[in-house]
Amino acid sequence: MTSELANIKYVYLLGVGGIGMSALARYFYAAGKVVSGYDKTVTPLTLQLEKEGIAIHYDDAVDLIPSEIRNTENKSEVLVILTPAIPKDHQEWNYLVQQNFNIVKRSKVLGLLTSGQTTLAVAGTHGKTTTSTMLAHILHSAGKNTSAFLGGISSNFKSNLLAGQPNSKDHRIVVEADEFDRSFLQLFPDIALITSMDPDHLDIYGNVDEMQHNYRLFAGQVKEDGILIYKKGLSVGDVKAKTYSYSIESIECDFAGMNIRVENGFYHFDFKSADYTINDLVMGLPGRHNVENAVAASAVALFCGVSEEELRVALKSFKGALRRFEIQVRNENCVYIDDYAHHPTELNAAILSAKELFPTKKITGVFQPHLFTRTRDFADGFAESLSLLDSVIMLDIYPARELPIPGITSQMILDKVTISDKVLVSKEDLLNEINRRKPAVIMTLGAGDIDQFVEPIKHLLN
Repeated sequence: MTSELANIKYVYLLGVGGIGMSALARYFYAAGKVVSGYDKTVTPLTLQLEKEGIAIHYDDAVDLIPSEIRNTENKSEVLVILTPAIPKDHQEWNYLVQQNFNIVKRSKVLGLLTSGQTTLAVAGTHGKTTTSTMLAHILHSAGKNTSAFLGGISSNFKSNLLAGQPNSKDHRIVVEADEFDRSFLQLFPDIALITSMDPDHLDIYGNVDEMQHNYRLFAGQVKEDGILIYKKGLSVGDVKAKTYSYSIESIECDFAGMNIRVENGFYHFDFKSADYTINDLVMGLPGRHNVENAVAASAVALFCGVSEEELRVALKSFKGALRRFEIQVRNENCVYIDDYAHHPTELNAAILSAKELFPTKKITGVFQPHLFTRTRDFADGFAESLSLLDSVIMLDIYPARELPIPGITSQMILDKVTISDKVLVSKEDLLNEINRRKPAVIMTLGAGDIDQFVEPIKHLLN
């Protein structure tokens, strides 16, 4: 642990239930610190953290901050970690600011934890969670000393944290490099991977050019003797590190996925580089887009000394991350897939993969838009993607950190969807609507609280 964190005994997280925050909470708890936190809602993740020994409360009240944190004599031993989602008028945050506590953003803490360690960072407006989770799994499966801070719950590790042995020279850290709030600019990786630079988070960046400029700044932070791997076609700028491209659409790149096919419900592909070809790799995780993620993760893993046989075993045993094309129900009557897709490109990938896996079945999608700004910016793209479905069930916008924007609603997307079988329903009526339709294949899609319906829908379909 870096010198800035060496004397810390107590860690308090504002927004502890966030996916990135909870990984840090688990890391510091495993390192022997006294860890506690606040979040505004109870979720399966916060309940799991409490079960693991982390004290959490759900009301914004200064007197609920644990006494050892509030004891100003301990101030030099306290680290307060803040997520950007905490509002400016938050009472606990304001109290801790007034008392001059050491308050650090989540991204800065990740930067401190990775400094001095061999860092493998995966960035991209989509694909980064699955790809970083896959990379961590490949390295761990191959017996490499690896830690990982992930942006989703790995189905293999049952956690968003993988804890290796950081004091050993062969240690590597896999991190998801998040572009939200420019967080990834805190990282200076040895190997970086960029999966996509499609427009997103325009509420933060203002426009696409500024967002992509920040991606190029991130690419420029890869160490001079390091490696940058990027999806063919991306403009990564002038980079000091050695660069390699990958693709499943073209063989005019450094690493290609070829001969992609579905056999007995599994995706098979060949991995080709300038020097060799690895034939007939089998994916444990479905989806053509995940073959592309596998090509990228495999390229990094091979640079880290993973053998062909170790790669073959790891890819076949990879189960994915929670809510990333996760098949929840598969019986003779119905298939149910849950996916975090909240951007038109992600929706496209998820829906087309479902159509490729189940070409003879009608597919119903339940979509919950995430953020008013994203709905405003991508309404046409969302409508185009959702029009690939046979039926669309739309939920209202999940606002997350935003206030409503006049005229921006789910209905504006639905009006642009070109298929006729489309309907807007309330969350209260969703299960009745699904039950009435008896779908052959149903997908829940979105990054809001639509995940709260996964268990009820599974129960209904089973």
